[in-house]
Amino acid sequence: MHAELRTIWEHMLRLGLGALAHANWHANFHSFQNRHWPELSVLQAAHAAELLVKARIAQEHPLLIFEQVPRSSQVDGEKLDLRALFEKGRTIQYADLPERLWSATGTRIENLDMYATFGRLRNCIQHFAAPHHDCGYDAAEFIYGVIDPFINEHWGLFAVDYNEDHEPYTYLVQNLFRRYIHFRVSPKAAACLRELEFEGDADDGYSIEMQRRFDEARAADAHPE
Repeated sequence: MHAELRTIWEHMLRLGLGALAHANWHANFHSFQNRHWPELSVLQAAHAAELLVKARIAQEHPLLIFEQVPRSSQVDGEKLDLRALFEKGRTIQYADLPERLWSATGTRIENLDMYATFGRLRNCIQHFAAPHHDCGYDAAEFIYGVIDPFINEHWGLFAVDYNEDHEPYTYLVQNLFRRYIHFRVSPKAAACLRELEFEGDADDGYSIEMQRRFDEARAADAHPE
């Protein structure tokens, strides 16, 4: 195997996190120039998930993300390289990634039903039309219900840290609060937001839980192991 294949997972991870930042931006904000941001956020979030899951599988071995690899008779040279894979290989599809992840790493995708349902929503938007509801909410729920726990488990990352806004936390977190979406709180987010403004009653279950998460993130950042 060519050395260039061994680090392909790092490229996929960076690209997946870039797609995640784009999805976070389009799911939680609005544009007066492009009314399709909510639908686009679904496409971007599904693409981010696909890249990130493939990155974790490829971290174990790059060929594990392929459903079909070139035969030796189809390869120029002694070793399989990126060009041969690009031209002759076929990667695992979105719906089949959870099983390949489990077989390669022994781990499972959290909220697997949401993962499958979101894949169908992505296909509906991409090939037919958007359903008449808040697709941005669907994307945000998917980001923090599926992608967030996944990247946190495997790389210690937080979805809330990936956003294209010039103020990376303030408006994003406010919108997540408004939608009552639970999310993992990073040390960076906790340090940036000292005062939290919840949409509803500060004593309701959601507000209490998110306040606890912010307090824990601050405490962990103040006393790192």
